Amino acid sequence: MNTQDPSLQIVGPKDQFPEVTLIAPVQSGYLMLALEVDQRPPIGFFIQSRRKTKLLADLKALAATLRKTDEVLDASVFKAAIIPPGRGAFLKKRPHIDIARFDVVMLIEFTSLAEVERFRATQKWQDAVEKATGAARMSIEFTATNTRHIGPVDHSRDGIFLFNYFFADSLDINLKVWNYTAGWFQDQTGLDNSTVLLPQDASELPYTIINHCRWDRLRDILPSLLFNKTFKPFVLDNFEQNNTAAIPILYRRA
Repeated sequence: MNTQDPSLQIVGPKDQFPEVTLIAPVQSGYLMLALEVDQRPPIGFFIQSRRKTKLLADLKALAATLRKTDEVLDASVFKAAIIPPGRGAFLKKRPHIDIARFDVVMLIEFTSLAEVERFRATQKWQDAVEKATGAARMSIEFTATNTRHIGPVDHSRDGIFLFNYFFADSLDINLKVWNYTAGWFQDQTGLDNSTVLLPQDASELPYTIINHCRWDRLRDILPSLLFNKTFKPFVLDNFEQNNTAAIPILYRRA
């Protein structure tokens, strides 16, 4: 069962679900580019602009090239499937925070953070970012390390991929409440993978952590978020009580 941290403000049913099973974080470095290109209704992203189609093709070509280099462990491009609407109660108290609506994501995993920084400084990457952001309404680009790890996220096959953009008043509390609630996802949705990304420069973006994970099918996760009666009291209510908000977006491989 979960061991409660005294700095957490736990509400609702306590220790109702098993404690999350974690393994050691990987020593990789990450480079992430997230872009808001098309504005669509929550489930309208099957309609794609020509601008977005071209952007995805360019990013996928870059990813294919990067995967051939020794210092890159993975390079993947994702496009949004569902972006839930709305703003949680906590975010209504922080109206200056931009709600993530990124419908295109590129995530590159390097052997080390040093390799990330070396590549990030290259003209090749700077040109790619300039071109991509020129096609976007909003964008973020940042380096990260892995701070929590349930298991590796398999990018080699299709599925439903989550990037959950967290905002919190405290990074420490954000990580603790993530730990407390993550067991719900393992127990209720069969989640067996997750890589929590910790941005290296907090001034680069408003999000404290970004959780990345995968399920095989949309029906493995969406019904639990919509209809499971324990989701709100065990997960969402504890986020809000601890001044933490999750902004989830579900993606498919591009």
